[in-house]
Amino acid sequence: MPTIDRDGVRIYYEVHGSGPPLLLTHGYSSTCGMWQGQIAALSKHHKLVLWDMRGHGQSDYPDDPAAYSEALTVADMAALLDAVGAEQAVIGGLSLGGYMSLAFYRAHPERVRALLIIDTGPGFKKDEAREVWNKRAYDTGDRFEREGLEVLKSASRERSSVTHRDASGLARAARGMLTQRDARVIESLPDIKVPSLIVVGADDTPFLAASDYMAARIPGAQKVVIPAAGHAVNIDQPQAFVDAVLPFLDGLNAKAPQKAAS
Repeated sequence: MPTIDRDGVRIYYEVHGSGPPLLLTHGYSSTCGMWQGQIAALSKHHKLVLWDMRGHGQSDYPDDPAAYSEALTVADMAALLDAVGAEQAVIGGLSLGGYMSLAFYRAHPERVRALLIIDTGPGFKKDEAREVWNKRAYDTGDRFEREGLEVLKSASRERSSVTHRDASGLARAARGMLTQRDARVIESLPDIKVPSLIVVGADDTPFLAASDYMAARIPGAQKVVIPAAGHAVNIDQPQAFVDAVLPFLDGLNAKAPQKAAS
């Protein structure tokens, strides 16, 4: 299985198809397997790169809590693009994967052809709201330590059937990657200069306002609300999800490719 070595931490990834690169990142406590139903459609005209974040799935679960952070996740994404020979890619993801995609744009705007942000929140401007979120993240980590992978059986559909070796990586990822330190990502939204598509399930109530906010703040962003879908919109309504995403991707391919920064 293909992996990259990131200072002794192996990161698992898959490549499907060929064409303009498309990197998709799963949500917290899910794996790249959540995109299984979209591989055929999305890899038809793209080099689709899927991966497991550190602490998840088939990647390594380092023991050091310091090995889990937003900055390291963004650096993992850049290393994956290097590994597949992509100077630039469409960058997208669901929930935490979408947030990390926004963080990746903030760090490496020249490497992003477009953004695909799915059932995602962009973070918090107010410290109080961020503290509430972070407490929930720490509580999640504690619960994984107490109850192990049993926690996932009652989780949403993109997580209830996934495979992790154990819950230790998820506990550390909750504290290091799910928590947020500042408002830099949400404050960077007006600076995004690439085509952006925001997708949200109509029943994903906690993320509807966040999706509206991103659509209003990201210049020229498009937004699609998919009926009868919750947080795992691509699993709840796989065809509707593909029908929303493919025209956006095809529109990018119809335009002259952007010149990647040297």
